[in-house]
Amino acid sequence: MIEVNKLRKEFTLSKTQRKELNTTDRTALAVDDVSFVCEPGRIFSILGPNGAGKTTTMRMLSTIFKPTSGTIKIAGIDVSEHPQEARKKIGFLTGSTGLYARLTPNELIQYFADLYSIPKDVCLERREKLYTLLDMHEFQSKRIGKLSTGMKQKVSICRTMIHDPEVVVFDEPTSGLDVITAENIIQLIRDCKSEGKTVIFSSHIMSEVDLLCDDIAIIHKGKLLHNGTMNDFRANMQAPNLTAEFIRIVNATKLEKV
Repeated sequence: MIEVNKLRKEFTLSKTQRKELNTTDRTALAVDDVSFVCEPGRIFSILGPNGAGKTTTMRMLSTIFKPTSGTIKIAGIDVSEHPQEARKKIGFLTGSTGLYARLTPNELIQYFADLYSIPKDVCLERREKLYTLLDMHEFQSKRIGKLSTGMKQKVSICRTMIHDPEVVVFDEPTSGLDVITAENIIQLIRDCKSEGKTVIFSSHIMSEVDLLCDDIAIIHKGKLLHNGTMNDFRANMQAPNLTAEFIRIVNATKLEKV
């Protein structure tokens, strides 16, 4: 489970950044008083325009960023008080692979398995399952620097899942990928749900959201505009489809501030 309460994140702006943004403010507020709960065995989607605060929120959930205020609990663990313990429960996947180019997939996966103190036989079993799901056997011994974008993303998936995390965070996981690789990731997300994991993901691809998610939140300019079940969202839509309703909600907020 993920429990987020009154989450807030401010970034200090450098002199150069203030000049680029044409502001005299010394801080920028990226996430403002956001609260939600993600339940095990359900898929929770965060939607928002570029710069809305989605990725900042995801990175706080994954302990990469520390909140300015508010709390995050991962499987009952406060991420600010016990970040190391929380990380053992989390798998975090982004569109930016950040892999070691000189290693092979086998070497990289083993390295991360060792970091999590996973027994070798357990690692091999989990790795085989993931390699089969993602069709990775053909390039498992090739240098990562020689792999395609889609292949690298598959390696990232294995790295994310090798310790069998209770909570999985996907930040734009299929962005820029081919149809087959994207479908592999969609299947993985479904598998995570069926295994009772807590799944949270962000996407600009509304068909993925419509297909997968049980709960939905919309964030814009750091604030939570909507938070509820997907069934309730569909039942109360004022626009003809998910994309149009998302745009309507965001635009309505803009008009309120005019």
